[in-house]
Amino acid sequence: MPAACDSLLDDIEDMVTSHDPTPHERQFARRSIVPRPRKHQLQPAGEELQTDSVIPGTQKVWVRTWGCSHNSSDGEYMAGQLAASGYKITENPSDADLWLLNSCTVKNPAEDHFRNSIKKAQEQNKKVVVAGCVPQAQPRTDYLKDLSIIGVQQIDRVVEVVDEAIKGHSVRLLGQKKEKGKRLGGARLDLPKIRKNPLIEIISVNTGCLNACTYCKTKHARGDLASYPIEELVERARQSFQEGICEIWLTSEDTGAYGRDIGTDLPSLLWELVKEIPEGAMLRLGMTNPPYILEHLEEMVRILQHPRVYGFLHVPVQSASDSVLMDMKREYCCADFRRVIDFLQERVPGITIATDIICGFPGETEEDFEQTMELVRQYRFPSLFINQFYPRPGTPAAKMEQVPAHVKKQRTKELSALFHSYKPYDHKIGERQRVLVTEDSFDSQYYVAHNKFYEQVLVPKKPEFKGKMIEVDIYEAGKHYMKGRPVEDARVFTPSIAQPLQKGQVSGLPQVSLLDRLNMNASHYADPRPAQGRRHSGAALRSQNIPQRRSSEPVDDTLK
Repeated sequence: MPAACDSLLDDIEDMVTSHDPTPHERQFARRSIVPRPRKHQLQPAGEELQTDSVIPGTQKVWVRTWGCSHNSSDGEYMAGQLAASGYKITENPSDADLWLLNSCTVKNPAEDHFRNSIKKAQEQNKKVVVAGCVPQAQPRTDYLKDLSIIGVQQIDRVVEVVDEAIKGHSVRLLGQKKEKGKRLGGARLDLPKIRKNPLIEIISVNTGCLNACTYCKTKHARGDLASYPIEELVERARQSFQEGICEIWLTSEDTGAYGRDIGTDLPSLLWELVKEIPEGAMLRLGMTNPPYILEHLEEMVRILQHPRVYGFLHVPVQSASDSVLMDMKREYCCADFRRVIDFLQERVPGITIATDIICGFPGETEEDFEQTMELVRQYRFPSLFINQFYPRPGTPAAKMEQVPAHVKKQRTKELSALFHSYKPYDHKIGERQRVLVTEDSFDSQYYVAHNKFYEQVLVPKKPEFKGKMIEVDIYEAGKHYMKGRPVEDARVFTPSIAQPLQKGQVSGLPQVSLLDRLNMNASHYADPRPAQGRRHSGAALRSQNIPQRRSSEPVDDTLK
């Protein structure tokens, strides 16, 4: 007869009902508990306390995220909620009791890494919860059998799913969030989070998209366009600056389509956001497909010229062949893409345009591929994401006649060679630039900064530069970077309006006062769990109108 903890439940709703107390109600009730003094019988020396139950919230969790910045933001939110609920977020996967694996479904290799991580966790007898686009799009996949799943729109309930997984239950939460029959954008933006970089806030402006590209698996997971209201996005930006960030990334599956479902548009959002950006801080726009940016070119030029907005735009072309674009159902032709790029380059001199290209899409001929090569020769994109085509299960492109594997590989190699044949930054040696320093380089030898056009500039690793805007003289250039020498006696500008959070510290939690600490210590006797295991979610604390201040206790960061 199977044990109770081995039971498989179809959905977490089977055990969490509307009649159960909410986290806020449990927290509020706990605050009113008055402990009664009692005599404690000492445990005999050397004797361990025996228990037949598992107490969720006392374990260590390792969080791993693959994929885009939208997925990274989701991972940060999930880690923050778990930490706020008492779980210890660890950087060491071997040390963790549970692995939370946040997946990406864009390409086969990303899913392969995800599947291998699940296998490795099971070999080490770790509890596993899976999240992200792979389980959302294909939850019945064999290797996901019996695993707990948190859907892309249910990241605000990750604590419940992890709680049940810790107990040994397998639960799946994959529904769509709706209000009055209309699909919502996803989880609330004011949830606790642990930023991978305390200086950078990633804000998802919408989920899903309006396109139906024949190669895309992400649409199966994220669905149709659902935008957040402007006021919620502005409030999230405002809160982030109050926590010391100095750079905001806007992200979504298609930033340019923002607002079309709620009667607004991207420029309207951006003009409201720039009002909140302190001097010296910067805003980076996310990916936008050509059809939607075409409608707002004049407004986008004015926004990209703003001193607190990076002169950078990611506009994927995928192919320069109109016949291939038609088979992809991209809803634009190459002339549309050229019009966008030419317009922006003429009116925003120095702008950085990043783009994506897929090599070997089904039906792509040598002539089609040559048109793509010619496009790259003409524009010499400084940032080019080259992808060999992978047929994703369940997509129309997977059923099309495939280009032979060796041809796809050869075309990818040829395009990569062309990309590496030119150096986009050599002419900038000798320039004086203002750059914002936000992170460490991969080799940890430098700090990474970005100039107005979001070009990468490596600067000396001096702690006083981190999170600051400084002036540098460019003395060296490589394929993907420049190196800058700080100008002597130049002003080091601090853009943050508050001290940044510590690395791994939970965003959105109030600071605990001495009186609160005394109350928590007193209520310890009313709650059998250790202090780090008690629930005090950020949402519950905010619902009590407690002022928004930083937590005083750092939590290890684990997002990769």
